[in-house]
Formats: sequence, C-alpha cells, structure tokens
Amino acid sequence: MEKLEWQISVPIFRNTVILKQLGLAIGIPFGLVVLVIVLASGKSVYAIYGLSLIALLFLLTWLLLMVVYRGRYELEFIMDEGGVTCRTQTKQAGKNRIINGLTIALGLLSGKATTVGSGMLAQSKQEVFLPWKRISKVKYKRNNYTILLRAGPTEQIALFCTADNYPQVERELMLRRTDMLVE
Repeated sequence: MEKLEWQISVPIFRNTVILKQLGLAIGIPFGLVVLVIVLASGKSVYAIYGLSLIALLFLLTWLLLMVVYRGRYELEFIMDEGGVTCRTQTKQAGKNRIINGLTIALGLLSGKATTVGSGMLAQSKQEVFLPWKRISKVKYKRNNYTILLRAGPTEQIALFCTADNYPQVERELMLRRTDMLVE
C-alpha cells in the first residue's frame, strides 16, 4: 500500500457528518433539558429566562467557534501499512491545547471533575489512530467525499477527503475491506 497523506479544512456548520454528530452530542441532551423546562414550568415566565439562557449559550458557542476557529475544522490524515491516523493540524492543535488547558484549569479551580475530564478527553482526541485489523465497519458517503471508519463503539474516524483524492482513498480502503462491514 502506498502512503497517503492529505490536509483538509472542513466547514463545521456546513458538513452533514459534523452536523449529525453535533446533533447527537448536543441536540439530544439540550433538547431534553428544553423539554423538561417547558413541561415542568407550566406557564411560568421563568421558563422563558431559562430557555433564553440556553439560546444565549448556543449563540456564544457559535460565536467562539467562528472567531477562534473561523468555523472550520483543520485536519490531516495519514493512511499507511499500519492503519489510519487522523489529527488536528498544528496551528489549530495549538489553539485546542490552550482551550483544553483552560477548561482543565477552570474545572480544577471550581472543583468540577466533569469539566476537568471533558478538557482531558478533548485533548486526548487530538490524534486518533485506527490500525487496519481493528476497523470493523466502513461507510462511504460519496456525495460529500467522506468515509466513516469504525473500530468499536467509541473508536471512529471520519475521513474527510477532497474531490481529487476521494477515489484513491476509497480504492485503498476497498483493497483492505476483506473483513470489514461496508455500508
């Protein structure tokens, strides 16, 4: 197998794979919170305050992503004999280290173990490697040049390809898919 390497800048709020993952990770929990507030508050004016705070949180998060990251996810991928590596590009990884470090520090200062854990987990996922022998499922999304690789419930990589390199990446994966479930 020839070694393939590429970098790509993926728009966070225009990529269907990222939007779907955000919907699952953020939409479901916050949707449940909104539902509980609406059902539990009756016709209380305080429900509007609570819902307004949630809306403000979403707006500030969007603003932070647009200012700090320009609304883009900067990635690089390496496919070689060992497997597939996905990592954040160097410039964005530096920003992530600062934000994740602040999250950990603020979590420690406030005594919030979940905040500390979130910062540590985010930092640990700056580079992910999946060896070929662990990849069990491959899903091709040709219309947006993305290939989803899954090795276990928490082990997955979304290979965001360019229009130019997608056929080559797909071909290399198909050569290795003998024991992988393909969708």
